[in-house]
Amino acid sequence: MTTETAPRIALPGGEMLAWSDLPEQRLPGGGPLAALAERVVPAGARVLLAGPHDPALVERLAHARVTCLLRSWPDGVALADRAGGGVSVVVGGPGGLPAGEAFDVVIAACGLDAIESVEGTRVGWDGLLERLAGALAPGGALLLRLDNPAGLDRLVAATPWYAGRDDADWVLGGALDAGRPANLDQLRDRLAGAGLATAGCFAAYPGAAAPTALVDAAALAGRGTSGLFDAVLHGACAGGFAGRPVLRDPARLAVDALHAGLGAALAPGWLVLARRGNDAPEGLPAGTATGLPVALVQTGPPGIGVVEVVASAVGWRWRVGGPVTATPDAPFATREAAWRDPSALTGPVPEGRLLRTVLLDTCLRRDLDALRRLLRGYADWLAGHADHAGRLGGAMALASPDNVVVADAAGPAPVFAVLDPSWRAADGWPVDVALARGLWRFAAALTTGGYAHPWPSTLDVAGLTVVLGGAAGRELDRVAVAAAVDAEVAVTAALRGLDGTARHALAEELRAVEPTAPPPGLDSHQQLREAWLRQKDELTRLAALLRWTEDLLTSRERALRRAEATINLLSGSLSYRVGRLAIAPARLAKRGARAAKRRARTALEQRRAAGDQPVRAGEERQ
Repeated sequence: MTTETAPRIALPGGEMLAWSDLPEQRLPGGGPLAALAERVVPAGARVLLAGPHDPALVERLAHARVTCLLRSWPDGVALADRAGGGVSVVVGGPGGLPAGEAFDVVIAACGLDAIESVEGTRVGWDGLLERLAGALAPGGALLLRLDNPAGLDRLVAATPWYAGRDDADWVLGGALDAGRPANLDQLRDRLAGAGLATAGCFAAYPGAAAPTALVDAAALAGRGTSGLFDAVLHGACAGGFAGRPVLRDPARLAVDALHAGLGAALAPGWLVLARRGNDAPEGLPAGTATGLPVALVQTGPPGIGVVEVVASAVGWRWRVGGPVTATPDAPFATREAAWRDPSALTGPVPEGRLLRTVLLDTCLRRDLDALRRLLRGYADWLAGHADHAGRLGGAMALASPDNVVVADAAGPAPVFAVLDPSWRAADGWPVDVALARGLWRFAAALTTGGYAHPWPSTLDVAGLTVVLGGAAGRELDRVAVAAAVDAEVAVTAALRGLDGTARHALAEELRAVEPTAPPPGLDSHQQLREAWLRQKDELTRLAALLRWTEDLLTSRERALRRAEATINLLSGSLSYRVGRLAIAPARLAKRGARAAKRRARTALEQRRAAGDQPVRAGEERQ
């Protein structure tokens, strides 16, 4: 403890002196949670941050009067040092709530379990909710997190949730604990019992502790075919679980849950906005439909932090919620293959299904007619945006099937549109390279993901890309596919902000993608087993081919031995010897005739040469 921080920390009793709750996973700028809190909290509002939150969230609420309620003394000291004098810190658990003080907004985005101190009187989940609700001013808002005991993160986890032995797992909510809500309906009932009305709910992906995507739960349940939600959930889960051992592909499970209308029900956690009373104070949002975004997504480096999707009278629209860092125009030699244009995220969000999902569906159903129609339409759509030199630039160069939505996919003329137009290619690409890159990405996902498809299993990724190009009406070769893989390496390195060493490792990884390998970056037991089965089938095929080759060589060797035995048998017989004696004079006569012919030819050439010499001498005298 220092003399500078002690006066800013209140210790009403119940503090935990040797404990820390600060989250290990932190997102730049606080992520979607900080962006949502910033929108919920008006300027000058009295805010209570109940529980351990990312210090970046406190910094994002600099426009309000913030009081932090913690149970950990070390966390209180660290927060007071970072936040400065504008933030009040109370360390002591729920018993330390300032008496008689009301707050306009209470944020408990870490849940209620991390608020209660073991050094004080235990009040339970309902008791904590009652105290937080009692601290709200009339019309005040509560932003509360609830973890889903049957969420996607638990369904795919390789380690069971009840086996944790770390310090952070010293208290785990049981699956049958009736003292806490287990789903959204139970949570709404508990909130209503505390005098709070639910004003909005967001599903948190890929985890409740540090979500990179917050999606309105009602919209998520009602828009199962949305290409936007498909891409958001797939991207959040693919990035959030990368490098972690899981039982199955979480991105595939999230998309399947979305299409089944269970995207909100299987979310790892929920953020619920509830209000005390019907009237909100001036500046507070009145509800999801009028004041809160439909989705908040952490898009990563570089430039843009959180991208929002808001509802309007004419549909959903893009919006960048925070300050945007402009990307400098680097010299040509050091220019990245792709860059981001924030001004492109101001228009409408195109309607339709994600093209990748529709193509996967047609492959699983063996609907080759629909597949050819979609691929031809996709290729023609790309070619229609090429310049006079046959090159694609801007967002169209990066329009791969996982960033393209298609409307009227079952109709004779599908309509395509780029979902996120902010990423743009720095230089123009030939149409064949852009098409081959998109088809290669789809072919890699199709083969390494273990999806059933109507083509031979012996095709590698490059060969399947060529086949898909033929279905699209384009003659692609392996040279174009190799150029497409190089382009994919450059674009992915720009999107992730990779350095030279990481870029080289990425190039080696993508060039080594094979149908018998699991998807790159995914450590899934299910996918590993499927890859093992594909390797087993390939080894079985190669073993059968090897046996056939060995049988063929054995039969040829036996035939050769029989021929040699026949020759040896014939060469030792009396008729063979008599035949050789009869043939010997003929051979000698033939040799003699050839020698006489050569001598005669030589003599004729010499006489011809001698007859020409006088004539040549007379010509010289003339």
